Amino acid sequence: MAANTPNTGTLSTPALFHKVKNERSILALAVSDGRLFAGTQDGAILVWSLETYERLASIQAHNRSVLSLFVSKEHGLLFSSARDAIVNVWCIHTLVRKFSIYSAYDVGDVFCVTYSATMETVYLGAMNTSIQWYDLSDKGSRLKSERERHPSVRNHRFFDSVGPGGAPASRRTTDIDPFQGPGDFLEIDKEHIKQYAHYGYTYFMLLAGGPACPVFAEEKLISGGGDGSIKIWSLDKQKHGAISEFQMLKSGDESVLSLAIDRTLLYSGRAYDQACECMHEWQAHDGKILTSIMTVHQQKLIYVTGGNDDCIAEWDVGRVKTERERSKPTDNERLLYSLSELVAIPTVSSNPAFAHDCRRGASWLKGCFKDLGADAETLSTTDNTNPIVYARFRGGSQTKNGRTLLFYGHYDVVPADNEGQSWASDPFEMRGFNGYLYGRGVTDNKGPLLAALYAVVELKTAKSLEMDVVFLIEGEEECGSKGFQEAVQNNKELIGDIDWILLANSYWLDDDMPCLTYGLRGVVHATVQVTGQRPNVHSGIDGSQGENEPMQDLINILAELTNSDGKITIPGFDEDVLPPTPAENRNYAAISRALVSRDSSRGDPRVLAQKLQARWREPSLTISRLNSSAPAGTSVIPQTVSADLSIRLVPNQTTSAIQTALISVLQAAFDKLSTSNKLGITLANAAEPWLGDPTNEIFRTLEEAVVDVWGPQAAHMRRGSVHASGQGKRSSTLGNSDSLTGGSNHHSQATADSPISPTSPTSPTGKQSWKPFLIREGGSIPAIRFLEQEFRAPAAHLPCGQASDKAHLDNERLRLSNLYKSKEIFKQVFKVLPMK
Repeated sequence: MAANTPNTGTLSTPALFHKVKNERSILALAVSDGRLFAGTQDGAILVWSLETYERLASIQAHNRSVLSLFVSKEHGLLFSSARDAIVNVWCIHTLVRKFSIYSAYDVGDVFCVTYSATMETVYLGAMNTSIQWYDLSDKGSRLKSERERHPSVRNHRFFDSVGPGGAPASRRTTDIDPFQGPGDFLEIDKEHIKQYAHYGYTYFMLLAGGPACPVFAEEKLISGGGDGSIKIWSLDKQKHGAISEFQMLKSGDESVLSLAIDRTLLYSGRAYDQACECMHEWQAHDGKILTSIMTVHQQKLIYVTGGNDDCIAEWDVGRVKTERERSKPTDNERLLYSLSELVAIPTVSSNPAFAHDCRRGASWLKGCFKDLGADAETLSTTDNTNPIVYARFRGGSQTKNGRTLLFYGHYDVVPADNEGQSWASDPFEMRGFNGYLYGRGVTDNKGPLLAALYAVVELKTAKSLEMDVVFLIEGEEECGSKGFQEAVQNNKELIGDIDWILLANSYWLDDDMPCLTYGLRGVVHATVQVTGQRPNVHSGIDGSQGENEPMQDLINILAELTNSDGKITIPGFDEDVLPPTPAENRNYAAISRALVSRDSSRGDPRVLAQKLQARWREPSLTISRLNSSAPAGTSVIPQTVSADLSIRLVPNQTTSAIQTALISVLQAAFDKLSTSNKLGITLANAAEPWLGDPTNEIFRTLEEAVVDVWGPQAAHMRRGSVHASGQGKRSSTLGNSDSLTGGSNHHSQATADSPISPTSPTSPTGKQSWKPFLIREGGSIPAIRFLEQEFRAPAAHLPCGQASDKAHLDNERLRLSNLYKSKEIFKQVFKVLPMK
């Protein structure tokens, strides 16, 4: 594999855009209108989006391996050739077959096919060393094909010869019947064959030339063969596209398996300029490269390769151009490049060894904001914790009533240990694979925050930003947002008045249903420690019933926190928890039905609804860790033992009240023990619960944007989950609430039926309408309720990722579709919200 550049300057290896993995080898490629077509070893044609790398379609096109694909945009045709000696012609839009072309000879595998729109002629290169052609403009006057001469029916002189015992070998019974599908069958005339076009198999062909071509004034056919030669052929329209040799290039002793051309540059197993000089090489696949194609997508020159490692790779060969020739990157390419740079900085906030990297990440973000047109600086935090990155993009409105939105996010990440090779690639080197981006932080939270950033930049460039957008990006979110509140309070004059708060730091319920989050549980973290008067001692020598062992005391007081059913028994703990309303129960039931309809392994939807309520709107207490001063695996009575507690709170509970109640019940239980040991209770970071108002301006604007951006795709997914009974249809609002100016009042928002059922009623226009699921979550984000109270502004939460994103786990990922569509959602919200 090689690429090329003008002789001036040093050439670097082209950048890998993305890689797609299939179950079988990729033998053929073609591109049209942002779609990538691939022919596979098992006879299928697969279609991917070049923007998101999601698979769009799949058809069983041949009975043997698809060896070549070609697209004619002028005529809207897709051509495929295969080992079954057939060329099929498909409508590129519907993938319905129009023609099936075959030769009267036993040509063997048809390695390549191409089509001249000017000649209206199909060219095929075959295993028997020939090049053959069929003039589609003349098909009406040609002899009608006969079924018995079709390669799938006629006897083959070798494979159908008589074997031992006098009987021919049986044919495969699993083949599809080519005569069952649509389309005309066309047989190539014996006069339209060039025998021995190469002294070896004719592996590859392409067409070049024409008035705009700097090399050939007339269209030429270029072929590569198993003899190592590349031949250029002239075409004769008067003879139905007949070929005659024009020039031959010697590539070497090895077969020429693929060709691609860009202006004056011809690519093969090696790349040539007009002087046939090899310019550059790079390793592209783990196996052999079996096919390649050069194309332009969104004004970017790309080179796509397919190999016997079952992979398709897309390369940025625009980098081999001179600076003058390089195309301007698209908005999405700029987003991806920035995300790859930010992911490469290991901003692990929990490990002091990465403190320098965290500050480097903050500095990079500040520089990125400034480069993109924002006023930006870093805000110092207390206790030498990681700084906050502050940035402001100023909108076009300069009136006193100008509005401001605050976007909150974080640049720190959790650790990503890859010593056991549990990651498929380096966690701090972003990789694109099968439509997903992999790397630590791509979904939590670097991808979403950069999607919001580039949404603002695109609006600013288009002069469509009518409000200020302030970014507060912290570096301690994964450690409880240490120092965040104090830093914000110390810089309130700089931040200024805020009208709305937006964050994007969570995920959908599954991989299909867009969601909006309107509630989060709070959290109280505490450590309970019991310390004895003696150091660690041997349990056999010093253990007795008369001794108060610290571990026994700890277990006894922890047992006072819950009963045998797991119910929390702290006095007054759940007195302020609001019961669910009937409408809220219906909402949980609708969500559960939709989830179970897509995945029956989730069980009874009624049980699932109860689990969701317990996870989202009920408090919980978890003993997450027990610690001991005794060495592991020894019979030692420890001097010091401790337990880490995590208590999740729900709206109407406060962290201060729960902390006080926890200390009280633990101290009372310890006092009953009459022990000589000492009790210590340490309160760590805490976060208040949050409940937003889904009926306010920002939630309604978010909802409209989600529907507009995800469009019919999400509506189709919803329609597929409707119960036959028709249950689950709801009105289009979640209900009213008595909202404070500073956000929510922590009363239940579900006072009326919610749009979170699989479908919503038909709209006045007659089109099927749908709404994103409105959900609450069991996790906690310390900053959100604080920001609401501090700026007396309502907050909203847009989940960007899918449930399978594996945030905090190995192989964290984010789907490209979700990244791009999240940017478009942010863009619409930033544009429309100030007009509300």
